[in-house]
Amino acid sequence: MPRLLGVDIPAKKKVAFSLRYINGIGPTRADLLVKESGLNPDMRAQDLTEEQLNKILHIITEHKWVLEGDLRREIAGNLKRLQAINCYRGVRHRRSLPVRGQRTSTNARTRKGPRKTVGVTKAKEV
Repeated sequence: MPRLLGVDIPAKKKVAFSLRYINGIGPTRADLLVKESGLNPDMRAQDLTEEQLNKILHIITEHKWVLEGDLRREIAGNLKRLQAINCYRGVRHRRSLPVRGQRTSTNARTRKGPRKTVGVTKAKEV
């Protein structure tokens, strides 16, 4: 199983698909990496040599992409900043509600969690 940037990428998948397991590399960047490194797009990740892995790493550092832990830290810092300045988006993040203007009277169950029924309960008979 090849290892790039501290992430084990799946060996049996094609290189472009296995590169997507690195946080910060999506379909477009994965295809760009394969193209720039001159790899066969149909090649499997298990067939990569150390030289080819180093070439991929060199291209990543050349582009100065923020990936993995740095990217996670940056995103978490952005959310903390929004919450600290009490802006609308920060408040919505803090309350676990939809941030981008979606309706909440119905739907939004993914963000709000399962329904919590609020109402009168019957008293136990004595």
